[in-house]
Amino acid sequence: MSDACCAPVVDERKLVLRRRVRMFVAATITYNVVEAVVALAAGTVAGSTALIGFGLDSVIEVASAAAVAWQFAGRDPEKRERTALKVIAVSFFALAAYVSVESVSSLVQGERVGHSTVGIVLAAVSLLVMPWLSHAQRRAGRELGSASAVADSKQTLLCTYLSAVLLVGLVVNSLFGWWWADPLAALVIAVVAVKEGREAWRGHHCC
Repeated sequence: MSDACCAPVVDERKLVLRRRVRMFVAATITYNVVEAVVALAAGTVAGSTALIGFGLDSVIEVASAAAVAWQFAGRDPEKRERTALKVIAVSFFALAAYVSVESVSSLVQGERVGHSTVGIVLAAVSLLVMPWLSHAQRRAGRELGSASAVADSKQTLLCTYLSAVLLVGLVVNSLFGWWWADPLAALVIAVVAVKEGREAWRGHHCC
């Protein structure tokens, strides 16, 4: 009798959590679209590989969040979970590949970039917004038992790290001319991205 009474409550909670995940995913997509446009424009003006890479990372994050949005748009999100995880994993690998190639290229060529106030402000804002979005989605995803929602939240968290790297790189470059700081730190981010991609591919994010 008690189990029968509890079942509707559990089902209702699942519906609430699914709506919450969809809301966070929509917010992530919206923010990243704006972030991508601003970063790509500012990066082109300043000649900054880091800013352009940050903008392309935002495009990859949109793809990852869109996979989760597609999953939870269906009647039975669990059936789409594996496919969504594969898309998220590939987005991690793509990000790692791009960041690695651009970082090594910047180090080898000794590329100098101009000062970008817009880039610094964008990185600072992202450093404030992204951790909150990541935490909120991860919390809902874990309670729901959705590995894809948790994996996507880690993609958002990775954006936080990239924001910090970008901010430090742009500020240090502007103040001291230490152009090599950003690509070195970005290589560390690439290693983290590969690790997260492997976990998403294996579906380990909820463990």
